[in-house]
Amino acid sequence: MHELDASNLTSYLEAHVADFHGPIRIEKFSQGQSNPTYRIDTPSGSLVLRRKPTGVLLKSAHAIDREFRVISALGATDVPVPEAHHLCTDESVIGSWFYIMEYVEGTVFADPALPGLTPTQRARIYDEANRVLAAIHTVDIEAVDLSDFGKAGNYYSRQVSRWTKQYRASETQRIEEMEALIEWLPEHIPPEDGRVSLIHGDYRLDNLIFSTDTLNVAAVLDWELSTLGHPIADLAYLCMQRRMETDQAIPGLRGLDLELLGVPNEPDFLASYCRRVVLDDVEPWPFYLACSFFRLAAICQGVLKRSFDGNASNDRAVELGAMVEPLAALGTEASRI
Repeated sequence: MHELDASNLTSYLEAHVADFHGPIRIEKFSQGQSNPTYRIDTPSGSLVLRRKPTGVLLKSAHAIDREFRVISALGATDVPVPEAHHLCTDESVIGSWFYIMEYVEGTVFADPALPGLTPTQRARIYDEANRVLAAIHTVDIEAVDLSDFGKAGNYYSRQVSRWTKQYRASETQRIEEMEALIEWLPEHIPPEDGRVSLIHGDYRLDNLIFSTDTLNVAAVLDWELSTLGHPIADLAYLCMQRRMETDQAIPGLRGLDLELLGVPNEPDFLASYCRRVVLDDVEPWPFYLACSFFRLAAICQGVLKRSFDGNASNDRAVELGAMVEPLAALGTEASRI
């Protein structure tokens, strides 16, 4: 099921996207909790449409135009992204802003344990995720015209402030673990170290498309939260699932035998990243992890609030909302390592 006006959309795309012709078939992707995403099938091939959700939205959220800008800028770099075709800011077409991009064939792995694969394949997938993350963080932001894509300095101060505000704006009940992090994080923000790069903001396995044959990363998806900031934020975010339970709405790797699976252990994974970006260490790692858990908890709280308001992207919103408390508890746990 989808809520798009196929006739209106077809007419608009035929007028604004080169070589686009109807009729079209529209299918909504089930994954994704923020910006609804659709596959558009046409006689000449498939495209993908990403739109803002309908209803009342939090300020600065669902930045469709920023997504379009960053994937357009990265098209000529070593970071694999879908080709960006068109940004529409005319809300009369489908009721909100949207953009059109290339449909990339491949596999998305929702479970970080990668069931059904061999240890060699799992090792390959994690090394590819590591390699592409390093590629994102070494993009020359001036060369791709993204030097104004975020504010300079005080990245973690701004992040803690932003996600605290976002959490408060979508809060539905008092959660003591979130209150503890809201108090702890501002007191432990590390001093500025001068590191600034493009960051993805939601970098995890299920936002990567892997080629079915080579297991190379074919495309990095969901750039809604991308900005300029501290690169270790992405690295910590990617490593969170190592501490998360296997049976939750966002599954993790906690308690699994990583060596048996072929998944690199955290020290080796961090060392590979540091080698690729020429970095000595990732300290203070406990702060980076705690902040990542807090941020994801705030995002899940926003998803829950949107479901209460009737404009969540899919029906897993309540399930994800139940993750807020355990994520906050993991953030507190990480702060003590």
